[in-house]
Amino acid sequence: MDDPVQGKPPTLWQMLQSILAAAFGVQSGKNRARDFTYGKASNFIALGTVFTLIFILVLVGLVQLAMHLTAR
Repeated sequence: MDDPVQGKPPTLWQMLQSILAAAFGVQSGKNRARDFTYGKASNFIALGTVFTLIFILVLVGLVQLAMHLTAR
């Protein structure tokens, strides 16, 4: 795996991994240090918002599917 503290901003893939890890509460200390030291808050806020919206839409879709299947 990449060295998390390398002196440059995290890549899109690293930011996505950080957002998923934060959602589950399992972020490592090295990655958190990288994010706070080299990452831009606006990027994490934007990706976190998109992740949250997608998560909500998936949940709504699953509930709609369950409601549709039980109505038969």
